[in-house]
Amino acid sequence: MARPKEGEYGAFYQGYIDQVSGEDVMSALEESLLPLEVFLRSLENTDLSYSYAPGKWTIGQLLQHMIDTERIFAYRALCIGRGEKQPLPGFDENTYADEAPATKRKLKGITKEMLTLRKSSIILFRSLKKEKVISRIGTASEKTISVNAIGFIMVGHVLHHINIIKERYLKV
Repeated sequence: MARPKEGEYGAFYQGYIDQVSGEDVMSALEESLLPLEVFLRSLENTDLSYSYAPGKWTIGQLLQHMIDTERIFAYRALCIGRGEKQPLPGFDENTYADEAPATKRKLKGITKEMLTLRKSSIILFRSLKKEKVISRIGTASEKTISVNAIGFIMVGHVLHHINIIKERYLKV
């Protein structure tokens, strides 16, 4: 399956899709796992409560946001892939961040959860990879979106936040 085309996703997601190289959603998901693991393991001595400015999320909140969003995108892919016709709701990432237990979590648990979740997303997309299923279009957050686009967005969303952590929090 080729990269998603305009019209398969809301314009807001373009920046995430642009972060992903390659043409195939399965390759993008599978090839994202090792760099994600390397990044998460590089945070070993990082203060998860650190924020680079007042009012900005902490590193822990950003990591929890990545986990929460991966779950939501996986749910959307499952629903649309299985033929759901009902529009799927959006979510308020700031409310989720405020309610998540990120400040009480350990990096080891966050790392395990994120890697397990990405592996689960890969398995989900393997079950959806048939051409007619992966190209299915549904509605989420009041925007048209394909299962294929969701996979690219999942990968790009994580890359986006890894880059933010490196540039603004770790100054790497």
